[in-house]
This record gives sequence, structure tokens and C-alpha cells, in this order.
Amino acid sequence: MKKYQILVIMRNRPGILSKVSGLFSKRGFNIDGITCGVSEKKEYFRMTITVIGDESFVEQVRKQVGKLIDVIKVQILDEKNVVKRELALIKVKSNSETRLEIIKIVEIYRAKIIDISHEALIIELTGDSNKVEGLIGVMDKFGILEAARTGISAMHRGIKL
Repeated sequence: MKKYQILVIMRNRPGILSKVSGLFSKRGFNIDGITCGVSEKKEYFRMTITVIGDESFVEQVRKQVGKLIDVIKVQILDEKNVVKRELALIKVKSNSETRLEIIKIVEIYRAKIIDISHEALIIELTGDSNKVEGLIGVMDKFGILEAARTGISAMHRGIKL
């Protein structure tokens, strides 16, 4: 079992996200992560779906999604030729005793502190999933109050679409 990212380009129409998620639900497929939004052209919607499974399962998902009316393109992204990133916001307990240590760790991870209060810091991190999980693991000892992750956004390297 392995994680796969599936790129879906579709017409930007109301209800398109529910059509895709409904297909997954109806077929009993699980979505590990999903990111979506308007493409470089406003009339298109771009979705990156992360699923866990074997090659035949992912191929079945690709075929099923490709049958939806407004879908223009469905592609299983090639692990070797793709750039993947995710954004995480992590709110961590912080006081005068722990703040300096947290700031040093944030710098090591090349993350940013985007909000500071007397009792907490909010950290912004962009990177691959391992980097995000690594920072979450390190921050756990300080007490994570909240964490929000976008899921993976992915794009082929070079000019390939």
C-alpha cells in the first residue's frame, strides 16, 4: 500500500467537488487528502486527491473519476517528476521559558511564526509531508493546541501538463 496523488482538471461549475467526493463515497474509496481550487484559467478547477492503495486500486479510481461529466483530465502523478507541497498552521503552547527553544526549532525547519500571544505561537510551515509531520512531532512536547493542514498540492516538473 502506497500513497498516490491523482490530478484532476475539470470545468469550474457549482457542485463539482461534491460530485467527486460523492463518487468516492458511493464506491467505498477513502480519500487521504484533497486540495482544490481555481486553476490558472478561471474556467477550470484543479484538484489533487491523495489516496492510499495499490496500482490497480489507483487505476480504478482514475477511470471512475474520468467518467464524470465535467472532468477534462485525470492523471496519476509520477512520483519522480512531481513537486509536492503542503501547508500547515500549528498553534503551540508557549511561555517565556519555552519561547526561545520553539523559535530556534522553527528556524531549523525554515518555518515562520505568524502570530504570538502570551500563551501561544502560531507557526506556518510549507514543505513535503515528512517535513510537516517532523515539525508536528517536535512541537508535540510543547503542547499543540491546534493544527490545520491543507493536504498535498502537486505539479509536474518542467513543461509537462
